[in-house]
Amino acid sequence: MSQSHVPDHAELPPPSLEEVSPGIFAYVQLDGTWFLNNCGFIVGKQSAVVIDTTSTEKRAHAFRETVRHTTSHPVQALVNTHSHGDHTHGNYLFSPETAIIAHDLCRDEVARQNIEATQARFPMGDFGHPIPTSPMVTFPDRLNVFVDDLRVELSFVGPAHTTNDVIAWIPERKVLFSGDLVFNGGTPFALAGSIAGWLEQIPRLRALGAETIVPGHGAVCDASVFDTIESYLRFVQSTAKRGFEAGVPPLELARSIDLGEFAALGDSERIVGNLHRAYSELRGEPRGTVLSPAAFTEMIEYNGGQPLRCLA
Repeated sequence: MSQSHVPDHAELPPPSLEEVSPGIFAYVQLDGTWFLNNCGFIVGKQSAVVIDTTSTEKRAHAFRETVRHTTSHPVQALVNTHSHGDHTHGNYLFSPETAIIAHDLCRDEVARQNIEATQARFPMGDFGHPIPTSPMVTFPDRLNVFVDDLRVELSFVGPAHTTNDVIAWIPERKVLFSGDLVFNGGTPFALAGSIAGWLEQIPRLRALGAETIVPGHGAVCDASVFDTIESYLRFVQSTAKRGFEAGVPPLELARSIDLGEFAALGDSERIVGNLHRAYSELRGEPRGTVLSPAAFTEMIEYNGGQPLRCLA
């Protein structure tokens, strides 16, 4: 890779730790673009629960050290909100002492991870050598995890961003760890999930009454973030319907449209993958149907043939 394509990682702020409620911490990695995700943990009197990990070997070690620096208590459980590597590549640093929990469909997806293939797709990133480590406890719909008497409600909300999305809701504190059902300032991405399914979940998420949301990517926020997500997904649906009925391929359609207010969202090339997903649903295919790798390749074409920006 030429030097001109090497990102300046120094432009990023370091990860920040925010105590969003007593004993509840958000670990925020800005700018929230590809593989710069958020995670967090909840500390009780005797133990802790972690929610998600990070994408690269270096970042995973940094997150684990932050947990250790914050509490000496053992981590009794680690919740994966979905299978994508930016949220699961650090699992191995907590295993086998910690029970890794996720949706039923997440386990096999993590087992199929190929770090070398990810590195090839995102040559700007430096993923190192994390060891794919699958969840050992899975559930189909709901599961409660307790930190002392504080209930953390895990609920399946897919297919949306993926087929195996889970949220972690702490009703006593009105804190929501949304996983990647919330990109705050970034473009929602449904290539591996469902546009229609995601839209169906937004009223459910709003109804929780969350006062604090730890998004999968971007700064900690409130429930107003759902407005942008819903508007974007409806824009994708309506755009796809016009293009599908006219017989215009997704990449050609993406190149022809004005993203308008959504152009300011990070990783705007995701419009191509999202249109592929919307076309799949317009064809009547089951939600979450695995699509051709060409859908991802076309995002790179949309990006002028350059590697997608990844500062992880």
